[in-house]
Amino acid sequence: MIVLDVRRLRLLRELKLRGTLAGVALALNQSPSSVSQQLALLEAEVGVELLRKSGRRVQLTAQAEILVEHTAAVLERLELAEADLDASLHQATGVVRIAVFQSAALALMPAALSLLAAEHPRLRVEMTQREPETALYETWARDFDLVIAEQYPGHAAPHHPELDRLNLTTDALRLAVPDAPWPRDAGGPDFWRITSLEEAADAAWVMEPRGAASRHWAEQACRQAGFEPDVRFETADLQAQMRLVESGNAIALMPDLVWTDRGTTARLIDLPSAPRRSVFTSVRRASAARPGIIACREVLARVAAAPAAALLLPLR
Repeated sequence: MIVLDVRRLRLLRELKLRGTLAGVALALNQSPSSVSQQLALLEAEVGVELLRKSGRRVQLTAQAEILVEHTAAVLERLELAEADLDASLHQATGVVRIAVFQSAALALMPAALSLLAAEHPRLRVEMTQREPETALYETWARDFDLVIAEQYPGHAAPHHPELDRLNLTTDALRLAVPDAPWPRDAGGPDFWRITSLEEAADAAWVMEPRGAASRHWAEQACRQAGFEPDVRFETADLQAQMRLVESGNAIALMPDLVWTDRGTTARLIDLPSAPRRSVFTSVRRASAARPGIIACREVLARVAAAPAAALLLPLR
């Protein structure tokens, strides 16, 4: 009779997800040689070949793929068991690892962390900044317990079958321009005051790097307005984008959440279709009943609702 070790089965599944022994070792804080030894023992336990060398990498055999599929189900059942056990204690304890994108980290997390510390002192919350697409995958892969992600109009966030989705808030997307008139030519005296997206065709833009959903959405919005944006500055740091706008060096399409709890000298101009970005949380369904997860989501919902008035900045 074969007795399978769940820890070794998990290593096999991690190899399927990460692609290399080094990737598995890094994700699980083990050495590559230890991972290799454990997988060799698993191979001996089942009595069939599980891995084949392919250049410098290894590939899973058909039999290994069968084990990986069953391992995913086993891990899900174990996570459900842990969640039910936690729920029976009626207290938020343990660790919740949260992945969050930058504007949510700035606008939501400071107040949320303060409330969680006051109301759930036995709960440890760990936060890491991640881009939403990457964070959703890493939450599905069990690197994180909860992800705060975003979705732009006309763009669907990546779907992972084991993750749920709970809407947190929405915020308006607007054109942010310097308060001062914009020069038509760097060396000329002709200036104009931007009042619409169409009038921004000749301005210098700042956007996130290519590949980000926000960049694709912003480019499409400009093209629908009849021009190709002159993107002179690229940065994923929204605070840097804000400074470039406020200092008169660039304009940008930005979500209202970035202005929460701060004033700005920039003018925020409504767009004709009044587009809004969706902000949501996702967790693995097997862990959704954990008191710590429930506490984090409940506090985040309160914080997301609280600053609504602060987002209504005066437009000039």
